[in-house]
Amino acid sequence: MSSSSGEGTTEAGESYVVGVDFGTLSGRAVVVRVSDGEELGSAVHEYPHAVMDRELARTGERLPPEWALQDPADYVEVLQRAVPAALAAAGVDPSRVIGIGTDFTASTPLPVLSDGRALSSLEEWADRPHAYVKLWKHHAAQPQATRINELARERGESWLPRYGGFISSEWEFAKALQVLEEDPELYAATDHWVEAADWIIWQLCGRYVRNACTAGYKGILQDDELPSREYLAALNPDFASFAEDKLAHTIGQLGERAGDLTEEAAAWTGLPADIAVAVGNVDAHVTAPAARAVEPGQMLAIMGTSTCHVMSSDQLAEVPGMCGVVDGGIVKGLWGYEAGQSGVGDIFAWYVAQQVPGRLEAEAAEAGLSVHEHLTELAREQPVGAHGLLVLDWHNGNRSVLVDTELSGLVVGLTLATRPEDVYRALLEATAFGTRQIVETFQDSGVPVEEFVVAGGLLRNTLIMQIYADVLGMPISTNDSTQGPAVGAGIHAAVAAGAYPDVLAASERMGRVTRARYTPDPERSRAYDEMFADYRELHDHFGRGGSDVMRRLKRRRREALTTQPQEER
Repeated sequence: MSSSSGEGTTEAGESYVVGVDFGTLSGRAVVVRVSDGEELGSAVHEYPHAVMDRELARTGERLPPEWALQDPADYVEVLQRAVPAALAAAGVDPSRVIGIGTDFTASTPLPVLSDGRALSSLEEWADRPHAYVKLWKHHAAQPQATRINELARERGESWLPRYGGFISSEWEFAKALQVLEEDPELYAATDHWVEAADWIIWQLCGRYVRNACTAGYKGILQDDELPSREYLAALNPDFASFAEDKLAHTIGQLGERAGDLTEEAAAWTGLPADIAVAVGNVDAHVTAPAARAVEPGQMLAIMGTSTCHVMSSDQLAEVPGMCGVVDGGIVKGLWGYEAGQSGVGDIFAWYVAQQVPGRLEAEAAEAGLSVHEHLTELAREQPVGAHGLLVLDWHNGNRSVLVDTELSGLVVGLTLATRPEDVYRALLEATAFGTRQIVETFQDSGVPVEEFVVAGGLLRNTLIMQIYADVLGMPISTNDSTQGPAVGAGIHAAVAAGAYPDVLAASERMGRVTRARYTPDPERSRAYDEMFADYRELHDHFGRGGSDVMRRLKRRRREALTTQPQEER
């Protein structure tokens, strides 16, 4: 647990909200002043079980490749520990708090009973891996996703173009179909297939309200309709009633009040009972008002372990490989678009953890720097292209615009003269090229990107921000908060509590942004234009049919791990 404080005093007449951001490895709570969005105190609680991607913590059972599970009990601990710690750090009178809002990674669903109890919390199911939360980066449902897409194309399903032509293995339907086909007994015991974003609201207010954001982007809800029973039966006869029996539920619009904080949740958090609990939301989409990126033409990139790109528009268009377009998906009255990259900060972290020689770790320690900071400084002054490398940033698959988790990373140009900082810089550049691919796809589809705004933890790295400006050839504005999602959740809580009439009004007062903080260097941009052309050549060759080698390599890996005895893995 860690906490930080801002002003630390309660001002006369002021009211406050709490925003809680449930991330991949931890949950963060922040106390925000309603009048101006000032962050007064925060605290972080690391999930005790983190991400279970190798074995199930309870039993030690080895998990197959591409799995990523979590224990929902860890989320409740965030409410019990981070929220009281944030209140203490802020020094505010809890009685002045008028609402609480939350956001979550997505799609992060779990099976529950009709009363909201997670199957993983019940003794009869706790030893079954499929009883647990499937984190957004659980990619083991790719075979199901492939069938979902192929059948939808064959039948001409009208909802498929709203998702760029692909339904991801990360989303609700593919993961639920995997449960049905691999553990039908547990699937039959599931009353609701619930996003963690909605489950945590259920724990706070005692009501199950399905938020419009995840329902639209991750649950294929378009024009108030889910995929038909006939379509689902064609996937698997036992899946026919999934949408109506296990998924469909009351939809709550963003910024609405889901309910009132229960006495039990009040005891967990130290907040007053009966304050407003805002409808749940997704970490990326909830950040847009915190970064004041809610107008048409403003693309917001939330850059952390992965990157999610969201933007609003008054135009409805079909953008290849987008993760979805939803009416009111970010703010009411506009179409909300989503795209993303499955690996960004995760790629840099993997490189530092697995590929950097010990001498660099020693050099970093001697200089009082982290390994990331040391590599950044070594790479900072390199001219564009000096390392002679080009990387495809698909170490965790490709979310946009190819929507293919079977793709993998690639480094071209390695020689015996290649240094660690060369590869590190090439990895930074690769993620920038991936973002440019997304931006240009939106532009080419009639959804103009006129401003690029960045939020998230990677803002701390000034080199990567400048690389992005140079690669995109456009200025980059920045969200002036290291806790954008939590602040965005707080903004929605303020609206739910009635402090503002809508999210747009709250964003204007509570959001933070520095316009054009980074500007492109023309010479570097021209050099990156040439490198991006090469990136596109590799992108299309390996991602669009020129070579199937990446998929074959992943298939062989799965087969080898499946046949290897568990004790040897």
